[in-house]
Amino acid sequence: MCRLLGVVSRTAAPLSSLLAEDIPPFLALACEHGDGWGIASLTAEGSVTSAKEPAAADRSERFLPALCGTRADAGLLHLRMASPGLPVRAENTHPFGDTVVGFAHNGDFTPATCLDDVIGEEGLARAEGQTDSERFYLATRRRIDTGMTPPRALLATAADIRARATGFASLNCLLLTPRGLYAYTAHDPRSDVIRRRGADFFALKYRRSADRVVIASTGWPQESPRWSTVPEGQVLEIRRHDLSTVLHADRTLQPGGRTAS
Repeated sequence: MCRLLGVVSRTAAPLSSLLAEDIPPFLALACEHGDGWGIASLTAEGSVTSAKEPAAADRSERFLPALCGTRADAGLLHLRMASPGLPVRAENTHPFGDTVVGFAHNGDFTPATCLDDVIGEEGLARAEGQTDSERFYLATRRRIDTGMTPPRALLATAADIRARATGFASLNCLLLTPRGLYAYTAHDPRSDVIRRRGADFFALKYRRSADRVVIASTGWPQESPRWSTVPEGQVLEIRRHDLSTVLHADRTLQPGGRTAS
């Protein structure tokens, strides 16, 4: 399992400043989630850039310089805990994407190949690693490239996973585009992870202020009313141009992205 942290701000600044109060408790989680770190952010021109390393963030010589040197108004961070059997390598390290999209996942589903026919041969040829998380990204990205909005693309891909996978722990993810940051949350309440870690382990929570919105996995105190919880099975959209937040849910969506009649 992994940990996620994201921010959208009215003005660009180093991510270390935008997330100043959250970085210490988030970085402390790297003692357990130590199989890699990654950062995706938006440049002044609106393209996505990333840095990542298959190493523990709290012991990396690159993590803090990358965080301090990344000036942006929107970004996401990821700490990886590799699923059993998946190598700790750069190609399996989040975020996935390019200059258009950045994507990070917290959770797992099996088999990883359950989305292969959704992704298609051309999409699979773009895969660099072996993770289910990258396939989650590739299936979502294919839908975005064909004109589907990011919230609907995430909802449709999640519906496919639930219909095709033999099991999943969590589908929590963050997706970054030039328009903003999108957070999806869904988990299996009967999973071994929930049994061991507690019902709140896969919650995604967000905090609003006048100049930014922060979203995070659990792992340090995030009490209401300062923090709100993203509803299960929904996408929280944080819009870059005005910091407005919109929740998206489509309970009529069928596997394959079809809408029930």
